[in-house]
Amino acid sequence: MTKRILAAVLALVLVFTAAMPASAKAKSNALRFDENGEFKILHICDCQDTYPANEKMLAYINHMLEYYEPDLVVLGGDNTVGPAETKELAIKELVTPFVEHKVPFTLVFGNHDEECGNISKDVLLTYYQKYGGKYCLAYDADPKISGTGAHNLPVLASDSNDIKFNVWMFDTGDYVEDENGKRLGYDSVREDQINWYKKTAKSLAKQAGATVPAIAFQHMIVGEIYEVMFPEVPFELGDLTETYNNGKHYPIVCPDTSVFKGHLFEPPSPGPFNYGQVDAMLEIGDVKGLFVGHDHYNTYEVNYKGIKLVNTPGVTHHSYDTALTRGSRLITVKEDNPAKFKSKVITYKDFALKDKAFAKEAGISAIEAVFWILTEHLLLLLKNISGFGAAILYLFN
Repeated sequence: MTKRILAAVLALVLVFTAAMPASAKAKSNALRFDENGEFKILHICDCQDTYPANEKMLAYINHMLEYYEPDLVVLGGDNTVGPAETKELAIKELVTPFVEHKVPFTLVFGNHDEECGNISKDVLLTYYQKYGGKYCLAYDADPKISGTGAHNLPVLASDSNDIKFNVWMFDTGDYVEDENGKRLGYDSVREDQINWYKKTAKSLAKQAGATVPAIAFQHMIVGEIYEVMFPEVPFELGDLTETYNNGKHYPIVCPDTSVFKGHLFEPPSPGPFNYGQVDAMLEIGDVKGLFVGHDHYNTYEVNYKGIKLVNTPGVTHHSYDTALTRGSRLITVKEDNPAKFKSKVITYKDFALKDKAFAKEAGISAIEAVFWILTEHLLLLLKNISGFGAAILYLFN
């Protein structure tokens, strides 16, 4: 019922906006490259906290906004958990820093957002819009397709209304089950979302006069991650293998550590079914990076046929103990070459050495920060020597 009501409202909006010139519609997004030709995105994943949220997490978010002054924040899913009674309060608390710092934000949903509290994502989206006000840019572009909140946000040139860049958001859903109700694993971006993406990308290219370089955000990684990071074997080996991409088996004990940057502390967790999302992106040729969360410990970045597959670690204090990698990711896009973005993970410990006010508020000493940073560098060095770390952590966690 909620979907149908939202669809009717959206239809009225579309009727109204169809009569507007393309430049006016673009202006309404209020995103553009700055005077230095840069556009910065702060990717915050897996806050995964109840109400009231952990004070250290809120301090981290507030100080990151002050220090880096991002042009857009993307919440990467599993944004809040907890019971229905506090769900609205949790969302209000989470978005308040963006409103207070006047930073536009958008979001994707994860597998826990709706599951925890049993409130539909359609309703949750209205909470973000209500408390985010004009700073919430998230919307449901087509309520008829799978999931909630698939949309895109064009980024304009610094000195004109020309579209120079685009940001996609997809809903990877929750879980998939067989005909008997047995859970088979996580869900994925479905065919109808993919069709919406292809149609919208072509329309955007027509409006801009050329294919618009883009990056995409969703909660869960795609199955192609196994094709590029692990060899395929012809048989299953129990806990030593993972099965993805429509029945292919990959041994998690031997990732190819030479192909990726960052950490692989747990096997990636895509859905068991691959509906062709990456193939569609390769066909269109616009998406240069696909950013995900979900696997809280991972910070890898790997190239798959020209698309960077990137995992941002969790920022949560509530759901996982991620002291080594806990943080967010800062993505910088240049107007003169938007297809070549740069990104880096900024952990709590990294940031504590940069921002003394945050370190004091979060109770992180310089000694503690340096210890964890040196530990991380040591593990990165070992990663280049042996690929067994991910398997050991997975098997004995």
